[in-house]
Amino acid sequence: MKKFLKKALCFLTALTMTLSLSGCDAFLDALNSALTPSSGSVSWEGSTSGGGSSELPDSSSTGGASTGGNSSTGGGSSTGGSTSTGGGSMGSSNSSSSGGGGTVDPELPDDKTAKLDIHFLELGNKYTGDCTYIKAGDTDILIDAGSRKDSATTISNYVNQYCTDGKLEYVIATHAHQDHIAGFVGDNNQGIFDVYRIGTLIDFPREGVSTQIYNNYETKRSNIIAKGTKHYTALEWWKEEQGLTRSIEIADGITMNVLYQKYYEESTSNENDYSVCVMFSQGDNHYLFTGDLEKSGEESLVQSNKLPKVKLYKAGHHGSKTSSNTALMSVIQPEIVCVCCCAGSSEFNAQPLNTFPTQDFINRVAPYTDKIYVTSLSVNYSGNQTVSMNGNIVVSSMGGALTVNCSNNNTILKETAWFKANRTWPSNGV
Repeated sequence: MKKFLKKALCFLTALTMTLSLSGCDAFLDALNSALTPSSGSVSWEGSTSGGGSSELPDSSSTGGASTGGNSSTGGGSSTGGSTSTGGGSMGSSNSSSSGGGGTVDPELPDDKTAKLDIHFLELGNKYTGDCTYIKAGDTDILIDAGSRKDSATTISNYVNQYCTDGKLEYVIATHAHQDHIAGFVGDNNQGIFDVYRIGTLIDFPREGVSTQIYNNYETKRSNIIAKGTKHYTALEWWKEEQGLTRSIEIADGITMNVLYQKYYEESTSNENDYSVCVMFSQGDNHYLFTGDLEKSGEESLVQSNKLPKVKLYKAGHHGSKTSSNTALMSVIQPEIVCVCCCAGSSEFNAQPLNTFPTQDFINRVAPYTDKIYVTSLSVNYSGNQTVSMNGNIVVSSMGGALTVNCSNNNTILKETAWFKANRTWPSNGV
């Protein structure tokens, strides 16, 4: 509507000017100028919103039921209300509310996109892992399926509320660690690869593990490929082999962009750096997923791609001290950060400052945003006591303002009791 009014105003101005001139040629020239469209819109440096190839360097519980405490109520409906982030800098926006409905920014783009909902799931046990479900229009996408095989039931119970046809159009497995792929395998033929039809699977080009869970993953992967699933590695996708393009439109105005980082092709002793990296773009809104990528991989990601500032960043490696480094944060400057972990759990590190989300992670993200949300809280790891922190986190947009709805509450990390007892907000934080 704004574009139409602008053109109409230009037309009237041109007409008025022309009436004072003699001859038809002047009128036609002015009319043509007024009605000539402006150049096409660009979503983020390197890819168009229409799904063209990005200009990157060439290269040859029902939702998260918790144990021993409160369980989240699943679904996109929130018991904690919703928070609207608006279109501006998150550093200056209001804090999360503890109740009530989110507002809609009236200044939406001229051309609205399909609705995009990004769900960060709790996984039904005390173990940290990743699982993100994305609903883009009618397209269903799953990124990772941690944290253990029994998480598959928690994941499917949640996803089934939104995916009603039994098909996931795209599945992305970022790397070969258990806390990212165990749910694909599942127990008793109830893994994600068993209970859904998978349209396209994108996974890691390299791995350095030979665990039983990875061997099971390979077997299940072969099974779904035999049933018709298309399988590509992130490197094949990025190189645009087999007729692929790096950026594809998955719904009206929403693109999925496979990014490049050097460990798609180089060996490393750090399995996390094999992680597949993906950007979703929705007009000027960008959403970045880097798996468990760590410092060297993040540096390569920045060097190999023209990354924009992002509305949403899925915290790398569960908010560890080895990820979300300055080289990446200074470029993407995230407005919302979602952390998939059991806060304070000693599962991977018993030193308090290095439990997820770590103090180092907070120090590096805080200069850009305080809108940090965390799925779960470990009350007593050895005693199997885990409860929801924010719970299942849902970030939604139609291409303008973002809203955040959490199944437990919408309290940002720095306002939680756990944070106040265990972490500090840096002086340079927003």
